[in-house]
Amino acid sequence: MTYLAKPLLHHPELHRNTLGYTRRDYEGKISTLCAGCGHDSISASIIQACWELDIEPHKVAKLSGIGCSSKTPDYFLGNSHGFNSVHGRMPSVVTGANLANRELLYLGVSGDGDSASIGLGQFAHCMRRGVNMVYIVENNGVYGLTKGQFSATADKGSKSKRGVVNADSPIDMVGLALQLGATYVARGFSGDKKQLVPLIKAAIEHRGVAFIDVVSPCIAFNNHAGSTKSYDYVREHNEAVNRLDFISSRDPLTADYEPGTITTITQHDGSVTPLRKLAPDFDATDRIKAMNYLQERAAAGEVVTGLLYVNPDADDMHAHLDTIEAPLNRLSERELCPGNVALEKINAALR
Repeated sequence: MTYLAKPLLHHPELHRNTLGYTRRDYEGKISTLCAGCGHDSISASIIQACWELDIEPHKVAKLSGIGCSSKTPDYFLGNSHGFNSVHGRMPSVVTGANLANRELLYLGVSGDGDSASIGLGQFAHCMRRGVNMVYIVENNGVYGLTKGQFSATADKGSKSKRGVVNADSPIDMVGLALQLGATYVARGFSGDKKQLVPLIKAAIEHRGVAFIDVVSPCIAFNNHAGSTKSYDYVREHNEAVNRLDFISSRDPLTADYEPGTITTITQHDGSVTPLRKLAPDFDATDRIKAMNYLQERAAAGEVVTGLLYVNPDADDMHAHLDTIEAPLNRLSERELCPGNVALEKINAALR
């Protein structure tokens, strides 16, 4: 049996951030995903964003559910806290952890199966409650761990690797996040690091729930002609408010084009993907405009990427509940249990 491990020694001339950390200090274990998987590109973007923001790894809590995407927290920020929950239940775990200790940066990584199927109800309440976290969905439209069945985000009419046509309507995670009250909503492409890293950095700095849907093609089961989650399709139909790029198991396919324009990417198998970036004058503070724009471009067969909506004055769950500043896990029993008199007042108010 062969065990893979990264070397402990770092090159002495590696660039360091203001904390004295190199980019290597934000890495995790060696990935066991398929070579060229878009999820690894997302992990690299998270590493880059945290390094550039001078974030202390031990002040980050990574949480996930089940699926290829939920394995990825093992591949970045190896010196941070982590919790791998059951299928679809990551939002509940984050909510409880955030209530107990608001001082950590909460980073939830999920997939389209984990969040759009079994965890859809969990996702909905996390958005509406405004849990202060970064919620990243690595969206490939298939169940990669169970050999390529359609997920709930697969577009109607798209084809599986075996030629089966999807007859079900898709769930648009970005549209749902906008409707449910998320105060930071964006979509990225795993192959566009120039766009994705700034989106993640802005999400980390945002107070409230920040949701990023990242189209991340599955090279094993959903990167073929007829798939609307393939590298080529997304590149050809991308309307980006910002930018794009990617890594494949062959020579990497990349895209670098101006905001407000559309580009077409041809994949190794001959299929094509249109990508459109949002124009610089797009008003990302108008929730209704963002929802309408998404529908308009989707009708034209385009995948919109970039920052779609942000509320710069957003509150989080703690503000809604009027909790105290001190983390709840540091309160004493006396502070948590104020006594019978206080309990009587609460009960009387509910009568």
